[in-house]
Amino acid sequence: MPATRAISEDARSQDASQTLEPPMKKARLSAEPAGDEPPSGRIADTGLSNREPSLDEDEWKDDALAEAEDDPSRRSDLYLDTASPTLSSFFSSKLVLIKVHSSNINVYGCLVCGKYFQGRGKSSYAYAHSIHEDHHVFINLETRKVYVLPDGYEVHDPSLDDISAVLSPVFSKSQVEALSIPSYVHRHSYDLSSRAYYPGFVGLNNIKRNDYLNVIIHALVHVPPLRDYLLLFKPSKPTATTAASAEPPAEGRKLKRGPPTTSSELLNRFAALAKKLWNPRLFKSQVSPHEFLQEVTRASSGKFKITEQGDPVEFLGWLLNRLHADMGGSRRKGSSVIYSTFQGDLKVENQQVVVRQDWEGTQRPEFKIDEDFKTLQSHFLFLAVDLPPPPLFQDAVEKNIIPQVSLASVLAKYDGKTVQENGGELRRYKCQRLPPYIILHYKRFTKNFFVEEKNPTVVNFPIGGVDFSPYVETSEASPSPTVYDLIANVVHESTAGTARDKSNTAWKVQLRAGKVSGGTDESSESGADQDEKWFQIQDLIIEDIQKEMIFLGETVLQIWQKRVASGGGDIVMAGGN
Repeated sequence: MPATRAISEDARSQDASQTLEPPMKKARLSAEPAGDEPPSGRIADTGLSNREPSLDEDEWKDDALAEAEDDPSRRSDLYLDTASPTLSSFFSSKLVLIKVHSSNINVYGCLVCGKYFQGRGKSSYAYAHSIHEDHHVFINLETRKVYVLPDGYEVHDPSLDDISAVLSPVFSKSQVEALSIPSYVHRHSYDLSSRAYYPGFVGLNNIKRNDYLNVIIHALVHVPPLRDYLLLFKPSKPTATTAASAEPPAEGRKLKRGPPTTSSELLNRFAALAKKLWNPRLFKSQVSPHEFLQEVTRASSGKFKITEQGDPVEFLGWLLNRLHADMGGSRRKGSSVIYSTFQGDLKVENQQVVVRQDWEGTQRPEFKIDEDFKTLQSHFLFLAVDLPPPPLFQDAVEKNIIPQVSLASVLAKYDGKTVQENGGELRRYKCQRLPPYIILHYKRFTKNFFVEEKNPTVVNFPIGGVDFSPYVETSEASPSPTVYDLIANVVHESTAGTARDKSNTAWKVQLRAGKVSGGTDESSESGADQDEKWFQIQDLIIEDIQKEMIFLGETVLQIWQKRVASGGGDIVMAGGN
């Protein structure tokens, strides 16, 4: 880098008509401008000359400027006052405005206006932006290093730590382990507007019609094993060593599948989104999922879009299987955090339909144990339960009667006794092994040749202490705990009726927060902690909800957590209240 050019007192006393050499890149360090122009505080020169300075020009440098040039801390502070930490749009809607290539490598963000560019070389848009717009402070979105352009030197200043923490938060192992402690109390944080929020329970922007994606994101990042994995996840990049070792296997040898040498972009962005949701140092108490949803649309070949309403259950199944593959999972049990958290074993008994007459002369299919039947062992990531059809008749005010059923009645499908007919076969289901976290899917939507119908049946369920032992085959020698507590509940809302109206559909997620600090004042926290706190999140709307009101909605998806510690509350059957 050429030396700084400055006009000393002796030089200013010379004839003003004397021709001066054009300033170099670091002419902005000059205390006073050249010629007879009045001083302007600082000058960001746009000269691109690479000419070596002459000896006469070196004599213009005075001792004060030489001292400032040798002090990197003083040099780094020159343009930091132009950076705007309140530029919340910089962090809420990450979108590269100008790209040289189609990748997202070496992306820099301007801390003055919030625009994104790729690269910082002399031929990059960021370099031109710093000259034409007089914006000089840029941050690398991957390394979180801050540079001043067009000079190109790195800035080290503690005042930039908050910006780095918002852009790419980092969690320690002790911080993550503290979240899983049963006695952990969620403490509120404050944004730049002095508004309190709870980390992990912040809103997600609804860009257009992506609320069905937001509820799944919220539900998954509150599953402790998956949450801990994402918060501690560190993206891996391809290196020359890994690229050279990626040789095809020898002929006749099978390629063993193991953890990938480089993490997928979908996993990288999902982990980054989870870290931002749990970040206690947000500038604004909301997060934009735009970057992750863009990758979802690309990876699913346009199946899940942010511009069209979709099915959250279908998206959940696709996302779990895709994350399992990206984590290096295989068919083996526990090969990834997805399988070790959600995968269970199921036994299915199939038999051809045998119609027999009962004592009333009515012909109905029956499952005969003495007949030939086939037993299949399969795995599941979530259990689908059927709802009874709504009544056909109406009441006096011509409104459909909304039926109510208990959780035990819909879970009877997996008791090993209830028979279901499907495709000319009779089937019975029984769980062989229950996972630590059970995902229940209530089949509320059915399609026919004319319209997609919606079942408005309300399911009555307790939020804790549900015993799933009637639906699993347990060994008396080594019984495993089968008591589960609800941690997430996805609810569907739309216009009344039995026809599904996607244009007027809204999705909400209800999350268990456990213990939270009561009140927004730190001095009022002692003795004011609230147990079993629940939040309802719909896009950017976050509100408290009474746990007695949770079952009133049209539940579509639930996540249940296995209770490990004994004495955590009363144990009830699935049909209890």
